[in-house]
Amino acid sequence: MSKTSQRYYDDFSAGYERERGRGYHGLIDDLEMEIVAPYAEGADVLELGCGTGLILQRLAAVARRAHGVDLSPGMIAKARDRGLDVSLASVTQLPFPNASFDLVCSFKVLAHVPDLPAALAEAARVTREGGHVVVELYNPLSLRYLAKRVAGPQPIADGKTEADVYTRWDLPWVGPRVAPPSLELVDVRGVRVLTPAAFVHRIPILREALALAERKLVASPLRWFGGFSVLIFRKSAG
Repeated sequence: MSKTSQRYYDDFSAGYERERGRGYHGLIDDLEMEIVAPYAEGADVLELGCGTGLILQRLAAVARRAHGVDLSPGMIAKARDRGLDVSLASVTQLPFPNASFDLVCSFKVLAHVPDLPAALAEAARVTREGGHVVVELYNPLSLRYLAKRVAGPQPIADGKTEADVYTRWDLPWVGPRVAPPSLELVDVRGVRVLTPAAFVHRIPILREALALAERKLVASPLRWFGGFSVLIFRKSAG
């Protein structure tokens, strides 16, 4: 990833947690953890693009060992303040030997990586045979995509908006097509199927109804329309 992306996330790090941990963002974090936790329990885990460590901290509570990488020094500093094991690195050039982890996961990160095949190849390289790679991509077949197109780029820091970072939207079947042969797709989950915009979770009645519905839809046939497609791969010997 470029120096431009690094600066974007450094600027973003200051206010990154302002809305996290509650409402819409808390629900998304919960749904992602519910998907990945069974693969993380008792495992050696690597999170790609760990940010300030909100998900990594939860992974560390169930994993044997949890490590995170991020390209932003600002994000890494906040993760270290949490006492987490993290390092500064790009997801397309991981500083680990082959077969170092049982699980490699990434949320809301690979959508901002221009070379998705290289990122998936690196994730596969550092995963042990029989282990899993769980990655999240942005889905254009979703209400979230429509809402983003209507609303336009939103501010993330002083003088910066979402337009200042590369963003890709991949149909759910694109990830498996560009993944290395050693990664076998075993499942797809959908996160944020019904939520049209984050602000509706500030309305108590809607928040409770949507949270219940979103949980039920993660593994339903409507998962293909989730704003976030979570792809679950198993590493084979191939």
